[in-house]
Amino acid sequence: MSLSNKGFRSNKFLLLKTSVITAMAASVIAFSNGPIALALSSTKVYHVYLDGTYVGNVTDKDVVNKLIAEKVDTAKKSFRNMDLKIEPKIQYIPEQVVHSTANNLETIQKVNSIFQLEAESSAIVIDGTPIVYLDNKQSAEEVIKKLKLQYVSEPELNELETKKTEKAAVQPLQENETRLLDVRLSKKMTIEDKNITPEKIMTAADAVTFLQKGTLVEKKYKVAAGDALETIANQHGLKVQELLVLNPGLKGNSLLKIGQEINVTELHPFLEVIVDKEVKQKEEIPFTNQIIEDSSLPKGEVKEKQAGQNGSRLVTYRISEQNGMQIKKEQSNEQILTQPVSHIMVKGTKVIPSRGDGSFAWPTVGGYISSKQGMRWGKMHKGIDIARPSNKTIKAADNGVVVFSGWSNSYGNKIIIDHHNGFRTLYGHMSSLNVKAGQTVAKGAAIGIMGATGDATGVHLHFEVYKNGSLVNPLSYIH
Repeated sequence: MSLSNKGFRSNKFLLLKTSVITAMAASVIAFSNGPIALALSSTKVYHVYLDGTYVGNVTDKDVVNKLIAEKVDTAKKSFRNMDLKIEPKIQYIPEQVVHSTANNLETIQKVNSIFQLEAESSAIVIDGTPIVYLDNKQSAEEVIKKLKLQYVSEPELNELETKKTEKAAVQPLQENETRLLDVRLSKKMTIEDKNITPEKIMTAADAVTFLQKGTLVEKKYKVAAGDALETIANQHGLKVQELLVLNPGLKGNSLLKIGQEINVTELHPFLEVIVDKEVKQKEEIPFTNQIIEDSSLPKGEVKEKQAGQNGSRLVTYRISEQNGMQIKKEQSNEQILTQPVSHIMVKGTKVIPSRGDGSFAWPTVGGYISSKQGMRWGKMHKGIDIARPSNKTIKAADNGVVVFSGWSNSYGNKIIIDHHNGFRTLYGHMSSLNVKAGQTVAKGAAIGIMGATGDATGVHLHFEVYKNGSLVNPLSYIH
């Protein structure tokens, strides 16, 4: 964690703090009730107290003073931009003793272990726990403002604060206008005065990063041979989408390069910024589609009765975004400008034996397509070939009238049916024919038997479809 003290303001106080509370044993020094004749070999010791806590005794005050002076000097050199005022509360109580009990080394070690320097700071406290420390309240407030400015502009934030202060009347939104309602933090936050070791005081920039990411140091991964986004994410306990969020330049189909560095830091933000806003916008109201059945209209025929037309409305939404991601959207008001006009189609239901409905049935009993429409053997194959059915019956693909039934050179035994709706179907290579020209047939009626007459290399049905005189692909119309 970077704990740079650049930008710290002056006039901060560095305070002495004892971290271990010891019993006041030996804090009361026994003296006799009357004069005692001390031996000529008597000597003086000093009992040492830090913040009123007894830590031991020494033969010379300079033993402790030198240690404290060194600690203070080190602190001043480390925090040169801070005007440190150090006031250690050290007390020495001398005692004349016959036999010295002073233990300089033990006392110095104890002073060294419990002697701490703390600076006054302003802590950002989240849900009762101090998270980051700034040099003063102004810096802490600056951090909070910088967090909010990640998601709104400074003029917007200033205008919002002004409105809150002045409590001005809210004017109605205009079309395509957005109004900021609130910018708040996701958790309860306070700024409190705290004494802390100076090394833990952050700059405003570091504090913003730490609150947003939960860390100041991002972990990087170098792409190796065979790596994919899925494997890298899995190795670091992430989902692919989370990995993409951590690396804005990456996409799901990005080509990874060996040696490429990818950020794999799993973020745990301490605070998120919630922006509440109100938006008024014009929207289309899509028209609906309606189908009306008409028994007087032939089945398969469809006519448009009324063209559809979209309507329009002005709608107001209340939107909440958390760290730039929309988490809530509610409609708060609606004004219809124009009503939509339904698209109405009339669908015929009248069954006419000689007229098809435009939807073709499979013309055999099972089977598979042995050859599709398209270029074959250097020439156009006009239809599809169906072979190996479960039985060899050929069926009319739709209602219609037979207009040809007989021999036709390369097609062998051939039937053509006019469905009286713009479509004609052709059936070729049959071994026998069951219908004659002029005969009306129903969809699914048996019209012949599959064979290999004409230019056929095997038993199959050759099936063609024409629409308004033009050849079309049968597979586009068979259902």
